[in-house]
This record gives sequence, C-alpha cells and structure tokens, in this order.
Amino acid sequence: MANTVLHKAATRGHANHGWLDSYHSFSFANYYNPERIHFGALRVLNDDTVAEARGFGKHPHDNMEIISIPLEGDLQHEDSMGNVAVIKKGDIQAMSAGTGIFHSEFNKNKNAAVKFLQIWIFPNKRNVEPRYSQVTLNAEDRHNKLQQVLSPNENEGGVWIHQDAWFSMGKFDTNFSTEYTLHKNTNGVYAFVLNGDVTIDGQQLNNRDGFGIWNTSKISITANSQDAELLLMEVPMNL
Repeated sequence: MANTVLHKAATRGHANHGWLDSYHSFSFANYYNPERIHFGALRVLNDDTVAEARGFGKHPHDNMEIISIPLEGDLQHEDSMGNVAVIKKGDIQAMSAGTGIFHSEFNKNKNAAVKFLQIWIFPNKRNVEPRYSQVTLNAEDRHNKLQQVLSPNENEGGVWIHQDAWFSMGKFDTNFSTEYTLHKNTNGVYAFVLNGDVTIDGQQLNNRDGFGIWNTSKISITANSQDAELLLMEVPMNL
C-alpha cells in the first residue's frame, strides 16, 4: 500500500522580508520543522514572490541541484560561471552547484513582482563541475497532458540534473483525468498544486497544497476546476 504525506498550503513556513515573500514547504532558513526536512531527494520547495526591482544578492551554493520555475514576471540571473540570463514563465532553469558557485537573482521589472518556485534536489554525484542550463518550453504542450520538464538525461526533454528525478507539469480542464507512471520503484512523487483544485489518488488538493506519495508504481490525477495546474516531482526516496 502506498505511503502518503499531505502538506496543506496554510501549514507551510512563511517569511515576509518586505522585498521577498516566501512560503517554505520544507525546513528552510528560520523555518524549522523536524517533520518536514525533505521528501526523499527533494530538499527545498520555496514559493517566492520578489518585489519590483529587488532580488537576492550574490550568494554561494555547493553540491546541490537547483531548479527555478518562474510563474510570473522576469527574473534576471547572474553567476560566477559568467552566465547572465533572464528567465520568465515558460522557462525552466537548472544549476548543478557541484564544487561551488555564486549567483544572484533579481527582479528586473520596475512595476511588477516576480513569482517563482525555488527547488533544491540532493545530487547523486558530489563535487561535479558547476553547470548552468535553461530551456523555454511550449506551455501548450501541457494542456490536458503531463509535459516533462526535467530528467536525468540531457536529451530527454526539458533540463537535466545529476539525480534520477523527473519533473512534469500539466494544465487541465475540469474533470480531465490522467495517470502518471513512476520511472523507478524506489522513487516517490511530490505533487504541488500551482493553481485550482485536483484529486490525486483520492486525496483532494487545493491551490499550493503539497502531496507526497511513495511505495507505488502509478498515481491517478483528476482536475476539479478549470485551468488546474500541477507540478509533479518524481525523486529517489533513499539518499
């Protein structure tokens, strides 16, 4: 029988720094919950809003796979590898911090906030050469289907990371149903509702709820509202 964990949106950690309004699904910075350190290899899932013309100054990371998924607005990225890029809705960004990088993220808009998901995944290889990648995906390819946006393989679609992880995104019409089959039986899936209401394996979920499932080979998904949006993160459960 499958194991599950439910994280309702209102139970997340919350920090409002004025320029940054951040909700933490897992322990992060000053938010610590011993029951919510990580879900398998998924270590951080932050739901961030960055105020106009503000951002994160240059700061270090190492030995972590870092994924950014913009939801609204434009986020400017700069790093110690020499990359300067802007990511916006429809883009997926991945960095392998490896032996160590510095990077900054900045809302380049003067009149609109930026909303994005910041996700950290434990890697399966340590001290790799730091790496940056960014892709622009066609959001129409996730209408009433699950669009793969991340995998362990460079040519499989979306970005790739140093971990046996697969991410998919979908945007569904009311009453649309589908299934997701896991790639590995030692993996689990953490579902995060980006918009609307869905039911996964009988569990009703609402906007920004998180739901983890493991010890299963597939999950069933039904949209309960128009334009329901979902992010699925399949990750190894054993580190």
